[in-house]
This record gives sequence, structure tokens and C-alpha cells, in this order.
Amino acid sequence: MDMPSPHRRFLDDVLPGMRQEPRIAGVAVAGSIAGGLSDIYSDVDLVVAVEDEAFDSVMAERLALIGSWTDLVAGFTGEHVGEPRLIITLVGPPLLHVDFKFVRVRDFAERVEDPAILWDRNGALADVLAAHPLATDPLDLQWIEDRFWIWVHYGAAKLGRGELFEVIGFLGYLRDAVLGPLAAQRAGAPSRGVRHLESVAPDEARELRATLCGHDAHEAGRAILATVDLYRRWRDDTGAALDHRRTAERLAVRYLHDVIDRPT
Repeated sequence: MDMPSPHRRFLDDVLPGMRQEPRIAGVAVAGSIAGGLSDIYSDVDLVVAVEDEAFDSVMAERLALIGSWTDLVAGFTGEHVGEPRLIITLVGPPLLHVDFKFVRVRDFAERVEDPAILWDRNGALADVLAAHPLATDPLDLQWIEDRFWIWVHYGAAKLGRGELFEVIGFLGYLRDAVLGPLAAQRAGAPSRGVRHLESVAPDEARELRATLCGHDAHEAGRAILATVDLYRRWRDDTGAALDHRRTAERLAVRYLHDVIDRPT
């Protein structure tokens, strides 16, 4: 498995201590390292499989365990991303961002991508993955279409009120939830918001620049219009049989133009 040397050294250092903990059934790495896309700026995403009956005790000791395995600088739990099993850390020096996700062996198959198993005490992790092949959900274009024009109205209202920081965040959300996944689909790449778009979908990434803006009402209005234009073109290019929300589209775009054209 190819990875930068600091990441390789970290794994070489941390795995022996993890093997010595009898409650740990195995460890896998996910994310860019497993996908062969890592660089010196990559996180290390570890999935730590715990024997089912020992899970509660390990959860109570996670930070202490991590500190016994590696040089822990700081760490906190991942409730803010909806994953309380996760410990997000800095280790080192040299500083590395390392995520330790603790899961029961029986839950190891719950995944959005296939991890690379680093060690497997009794072969249980390989067995779990073999018994539950990865099923990837296609991009739900109807889910997006049902929501997009309501979102456009929301952004236009914030623009009209002069809440430009809110508009900037709104545009970032639409890139992450709508345009990024559509761009990745066009390029035949996995959908990860806007992650890696500059490399996996460079043409689409260049077009996405039009959806950026500074703290300026004119720029913000132009960026929302560019977002609408890209969504329409990329949605229609999919050729998917969608229930288009034509009335919502027409009224939301008219409202957006009314806001943009309103004298300040």
C-alpha cells in the first residue's frame, strides 16, 4: 500500500501496541490511503475493530488507549459529525491528523468504502467484509431536485436581507451537497462532496469557480445564478427520468432575479 513516509512510519509505530491489546480484533485503514490517493497532507483514517463483548469497556478508555499506542497531542470525540465512536486526534510530532473509529466486529461491515485491513487477529474482519459486499448508493437526483429550488429561494432571501456571510455558507453547502457530487458523477469518480475535484474532475472544477464570491452583494447574486445554471446543465446532462419541479424552479428563479434587480 503506497503512502507518504510519515504516514507509513506512524502505522509502523502504532500497530504493535494495538496488537498487544487483547480486546482489539483488528485494524483497517480507510479514506485516501485505502483508495491510493494519499499525499503528505492526508489524514490517517483508522477503523479499530473491538471484540463485541469488550466494546463498552474500550469505549470508556479510548483516549487512554490511544495515548498508550502513540504520542497523543490532542483528541476529542466525533459527536459533531454524528459519530460518537470516533476520536479525532493530532499525534506526533511530526503532526498527523489521525481518526480512530472504534466499532464492534459485527458492525465492521457498515461502511461507505472498502477499507484496507492492516492486521486481523483471527480473520474475523476479512470474514465480515466477504459476507457483506459493499453496496454503493447511486446519487439520488430526485432527492436533489425536490429540494434545490427551495434552497435557491432561501439563498435569495438571505441575499435580499444582506446576510452575505449566510449566502457564502449557503453556496458552499450547495457545492458540497449538489454540484460536487454531480461533477464527480460526470467524471466517473466517487462522490465525496467537493473533495479531490481539482484532480478527478478538473473541467468541472474550473466551472465551479463561478459559484464563489466574496462579501459583496453583486458577487453573491452572480454566484447564485451560476449555481442555478450549473445545476440545470449538469442535471439535464444526466438524462435521468426526473419529476422536474418546474413550477418551483420558475418561481424561485424569478424571485432570485427580483432580489438581484431590487435597488439597494
